[in-house]
Amino acid sequence: MEALYATTTGLLAACGVYLTLRGRTFPVVVGLTLLSYAVNLFLFSMGGLAMHGNPAVVGAGSPTADPLPQALVLTAIVIGFAMTAFVVILAMRARGDLGSDHVNGNRLDDSKEKEDTK
Repeated sequence: MEALYATTTGLLAACGVYLTLRGRTFPVVVGLTLLSYAVNLFLFSMGGLAMHGNPAVVGAGSPTADPLPQALVLTAIVIGFAMTAFVVILAMRARGDLGSDHVNGNRLDDSKEKEDTK
């Protein structure tokens, strides 16, 4: 089970980094979301996967699951959603102001468009 978690986390992180390095804004947003999922899996696996089936509530002498990674993942999900919403709004604003969705911030030149139409 640990190998599956490690492979999935690594695959999500690799795909997230690849998409984050793309030149358009939509792949960057998807890449940041995949990186967020990879971090969530990593935080969840910090609690250990051997405590399967144990209750989260402290009982009399019974082993319990660690609630800290679960709380960290819940917080990371909320922060990831807020970050994704902010980046989408920022990309929409940049597209409207610059007329291009490239992440380098270059504006579309009107002179190049006029030469292409001739």
